[in-house]
Amino acid sequence: MPRARKGSAPRKGGQRRRGGARSNTQVDSGSSEDEAASEARSTTSDCPSLLSTMAEDSFGGDAVDEQGQQEDLEEKVKEYVDCLTDKSAKTRQGALESLRLALASHLLPDFLLERCLTLADALEKCLKKGKGEEQALAAAVLSLLCVQLGPGPKGEELFHSLHPLLVSVLSDSAASPAARLHCASALGLGCYVAAADVQDLVSCLTCLEGVFSWSCGVGGPTAPVAHASLHGLFCAALQAWALLLTICPSTHISHILARQLPRLPQLLSSESVNLRITAGETIALLFELAQDLEEDFIYEDMDTLCSTLRTLATDSSKYRAKSDRRRQRSVFRAVLQFVEGGECEEETVRFGLEVLYVDSWARRRIYAAFKDVLGSGMHHHLQNNELLRDIFGLGPVLVLDATALKACKISRFEKHLYNAAAFKARTKVRSRMRDKRADIL
Repeated sequence: MPRARKGSAPRKGGQRRRGGARSNTQVDSGSSEDEAASEARSTTSDCPSLLSTMAEDSFGGDAVDEQGQQEDLEEKVKEYVDCLTDKSAKTRQGALESLRLALASHLLPDFLLERCLTLADALEKCLKKGKGEEQALAAAVLSLLCVQLGPGPKGEELFHSLHPLLVSVLSDSAASPAARLHCASALGLGCYVAAADVQDLVSCLTCLEGVFSWSCGVGGPTAPVAHASLHGLFCAALQAWALLLTICPSTHISHILARQLPRLPQLLSSESVNLRITAGETIALLFELAQDLEEDFIYEDMDTLCSTLRTLATDSSKYRAKSDRRRQRSVFRAVLQFVEGGECEEETVRFGLEVLYVDSWARRRIYAAFKDVLGSGMHHHLQNNELLRDIFGLGPVLVLDATALKACKISRFEKHLYNAAAFKARTKVRSRMRDKRADIL
């Protein structure tokens, strides 16, 4: 990732941020508008499938020793890599999907370093000659490779070799929305992890800004109406852009604030709940970065912005889905609280015996970006991936033997007692609230 020069320190929540804050709720990723992308990830193949092999041996059954598990996994990954050059598009897509699942669930940096050039060539062909589904999966695998290889020379070389292709697909209006969406995410995460030059950072920011800026329009109080299939792309581009802002030098931040902060509120009127939420979180991040630059920062149109945020935080429109209303209100309450009072809602993520504290909008965006690409493998990578542990200030990887793990494990009976006590306390609180409502009525 770009190293800021003297006088241009990385922004709050960047790669070298240490420590954390206390928090109360579980973080979840912001980009859930990914239906088109999910279609690209559900494909069958003649290539050996990770899903079927996991059902057979669970990639780590208790009966197999750890070294044997690793060797079996590497053999399967070799097969997937070989299938990436198959003539059948169906086989290549299946291999990409299986490779994506394997890289999200396991750490294989040394194994991948030996095959970095082979993978780069295969992904390049998939991005060049493949269609929508294949391109989307290839971009997703590229993101995972960057996470696996980290910011070293090989990771930087991989990103630079595929960077032009990502930009080409992302900028192609005729390309599949799912492919463009994943290319936007891969461009942002790859630059965050592997790019070492500030010029690369600025180039990626400009490209991503050009994608979502169309949805903001030029002038006018509301955003132009875009086709529903593009909402996911705008979300992904805006999230990737926001991720790169967390490591952007302060000399560039001030220009970005002046250009984009007045325009982003237009997205709050979008018909897409995910785009509204992403815009709200990005606005909060921009306020956070602005306050880092200038403690007494004042936004000119603060009253109008707060009024819009308050409306979204209390929205009860029946034509919106109940789950969408609930999620929107939760996010915009936190955004409004920060914009008005500067207080960021604290969140916590527990994994294994450790706890990750998220205390800023920058760290929240970083966590969500990695969660989007790693999925259920996020906790495993937080425990064992040195890149993520460095980014979130978790220190060296903990080495615990079986005895220590067993001593820390809670028995089923203890869990039962805890759940019973929690249920009883919850029932008492709800009973009191019902009594109060009865008195009012």
